[in-house]
Amino acid sequence: MLQQLSLSLALSLAVQWLLWGVAALLQTEKFFDLAGSGTFILLINLSLQWSKTKYLRQKIQTGLITVWAVRLGSYLVVRILRDGQDKRFNKVRHDPQAFLVYWTLQGVWVFITLLPSLMLNFEKQNKPLGLQDVLGWSLWLVGFLVETMADQQKWNFKSDPDNAGTFIQSGLWAYSRHPNYAGEILVWIGLFLSASSVLSGYQFVSIISPVFVWFLLNYVSGVPILERQALKRWGEDPAYKSYVQRTPVLWPFKF
Repeated sequence: MLQQLSLSLALSLAVQWLLWGVAALLQTEKFFDLAGSGTFILLINLSLQWSKTKYLRQKIQTGLITVWAVRLGSYLVVRILRDGQDKRFNKVRHDPQAFLVYWTLQGVWVFITLLPSLMLNFEKQNKPLGLQDVLGWSLWLVGFLVETMADQQKWNFKSDPDNAGTFIQSGLWAYSRHPNYAGEILVWIGLFLSASSVLSGYQFVSIISPVFVWFLLNYVSGVPILERQALKRWGEDPAYKSYVQRTPVLWPFKF
């Protein structure tokens, strides 16, 4: 399994580095998110083919990840085509070395996030489907629906000319300032839970997957960046101050 996991990591990085070369040459980030989503699809489906077992649990897990990646990738591609650029890359798209760091981190992100499911697909042992699988896939469904609905609500909001220059605070965004991220975290908690029903020993290190997703979105590349941008834009707006005071950052409740 370790050899198969190493090959998966190498493939994830190789895809990113190859596409980085094209992106650096064209000085564009327009297919960055598509590359990430595509690598999710590539790795999880290849791992299922490599395993040659193709148990029902493996097929379902692979299918759920594929659905998630197709949905998110499509949304992000359409969004960047609409917006024309991704502000995250304003300082690096013309600097190949700095740009490479982003692509490399994306390759690592894909691998770590997929780790429990890759281990599941490479595992030769099988167990009957049980309550743990149902609970995990139910969490995936809740997270997938929350993320999809939140993205669509924000898309509809920004597409309305009457909302130009304002911020969304309706729908799921009335209960969380970042409901799409909450949904994504639930997706990967659920997938770890179902995968862990057949994992053992050192394989439980793969719990790093949902922890990593939570940490990344909550402290690194998700919430902090968007919160700074919103504060810079609407920080003196009484309506925004009120929204921040009454609405939790991520989960729809305050600790």
